[in-house]
Amino acid sequence: MPDRKRKPDRPTPRKDKLCKTCRRPIQWQKKYEQDWDIIKFCSEACSGYHSGEKDAALEAAILSLLAERTADGDRTKTICPSEAAKLVSGDARGKDKAARRDWEALMEPARAAARRLVAAGKIEITQHGAAVDPATAKGPIRLRYR
Repeated sequence: MPDRKRKPDRPTPRKDKLCKTCRRPIQWQKKYEQDWDIIKFCSEACSGYHSGEKDAALEAAILSLLAERTADGDRTKTICPSEAAKLVSGDARGKDKAARRDWEALMEPARAAARRLVAAGKIEITQHGAAVDPATAKGPIRLRYR
């Protein structure tokens, strides 16, 4: 086997990346310097996450709730991601304390489903009535048709 020549040391470009799972930006860190080209996930939780039927159900719930809410043609009406989480968990009214844990566990997946729908161009995420970047939105959010 011939001797392999070593690659010249060159800086890796620090281009912006989005996590394949949650669509949030991945922050460049010094520890990623050698592996930046192959980094795909922002955390271990995202790298071990496998989408399932709950994710598809959350996306469908978001779109159906928005269709219901905007049936009169007013596309400025919004929903909260918790409404979709409650619908998917089966606690549509949100009154059952035992079921509260079920839909609360679906809140982050509901927000991730909303980010996927934003990336697909179907909805937008708002805060205080203004559209925001889904990757950096923190705190309470609302969803509306684009």
